[in-house]
Amino acid sequence: MKDQPASRHSRLLVPPPVQALCWALAMWAIASTWPAPVIRLPGQAVVALGLAGVGLAIDLASVVRFLRSRTTVNPIRPDKATSLVISGLYRYSRNPMYLGMLLVLSGWAVWLGHVIAFAGPVLFAIVLTRLQILPEETALEARFGQEYRDYKARVRRWI
Repeated sequence: MKDQPASRHSRLLVPPPVQALCWALAMWAIASTWPAPVIRLPGQAVVALGLAGVGLAIDLASVVRFLRSRTTVNPIRPDKATSLVISGLYRYSRNPMYLGMLLVLSGWAVWLGHVIAFAGPVLFAIVLTRLQILPEETALEARFGQEYRDYKARVRRWI
């Protein structure tokens, strides 16, 4: 299939990992400057590190699956995909890399314990879905047609 310009499909010019880092920094800035109820529970650090660790593991496994499939990992150019990755974690989520980032941000929110910081992962998921995932799905459907539509029918967007 012929290449299509990135601007036609993807509206997000900042790669999702950079966007996740920006959300994490915003969460930290709010938590360190804005007085609000802070949650402190036994085992909070373990839960935070567990969520972040699982998120990082999901991200790593997902990237490895893309590399083994010899297709692009660049989320800004889904039109450059050479194959549809539907094995491994992609059997359960169409976006395990983004799910991993969401879990890392969720772990960060738990670590910070600031009530407002918990909005960060939610807003990240909403913005990422609207500005990255939906255009990415359009590009993948244009690239892979019925094969991608069948995949979308079988596998949920997040989990």
